[in-house]
Amino acid sequence: MSTIITRGIRITATSRFEPAHSDVKVGRYLFSYRITIRNQGEETVQLMRRRWLIRDSLGPERVVEGPGVVGETPSLAPGEEFSYTSACDLRSGWGRMDGSYAMVTLPGGQPFEVIVPTIAFHDPYALN
Repeated sequence: MSTIITRGIRITATSRFEPAHSDVKVGRYLFSYRITIRNQGEETVQLMRRRWLIRDSLGPERVVEGPGVVGETPSLAPGEEFSYTSACDLRSGWGRMDGSYAMVTLPGGQPFEVIVPTIAFHDPYALN
């Protein structure tokens, strides 16, 4: 688990290898990750966009950008949190994902960026 706080927004991330949804013989490794966003600040905020840089030890770097997360653009009042689970596929059992969220304060729409902690992906069976 890794955690980082930017401007009062606490992001916690965990990952897990999903062997039932992977096919290591053909180089398909699926990892799920869970992110919890907690507003520890004093203003209501809304997550507008995400940006991920995915690094795979056997594949090219990929950038994934888009609106919201898992089809939502959650608003968080002070003390509220939002959690979601998603997945990332790699060609190898080793990689990582770095990213950020574009957020705005409400009301007013003052934009700011929140850093997401690095999410490490590794096939635990490959360690033995």
